[in-house]
Amino acid sequence: MVDQRRRFFLRSAQSSQQQPLPWISDSELFTEHCTRCGECQRACEENIIVAGDGGFPSIDFNKGECTFCYECAQHCPEPLFLPETHLPWKQVVSIKDSCLAKQNIECRSCSDACDTRAIRFQHRLGSVAQPEIQISDCSGCGACIAPCPVNAISMEQHP
Repeated sequence: MVDQRRRFFLRSAQSSQQQPLPWISDSELFTEHCTRCGECQRACEENIIVAGDGGFPSIDFNKGECTFCYECAQHCPEPLFLPETHLPWKQVVSIKDSCLAKQNIECRSCSDACDTRAIRFQHRLGSVAQPEIQISDCSGCGACIAPCPVNAISMEQHP
């Protein structure tokens, strides 16, 4: 059995953008029963599913966004995925202090990539417009991650 708390200990900042697949309710069950066959990778229309730690599939948002097409689940030979009617995952983006706008440098690449308009920029007196995340609008698709020039955007679990 894989200890989930220790799995990502030695990852670099770039590869830390890898996330579990959508519609997986129990990560321990997933690592126990996933055969690492690669069917989900081949089925992904966005090519964002990669072989992660130990060959287990994970989402790499540095390659693009998840369109929630459900192809990964449909092509998996194991019964590991929740039905498509469930939420794909409970994660949203967060913006670190290394964000260019937070460093008073004009940048809105994340907002431009966000189809749901979950990232909006608010004007502030004495500085460039600052990013604000509307959590209720964020689907967790990851479209904003790859365009960020300083890797200041990451995913975090949302209750």
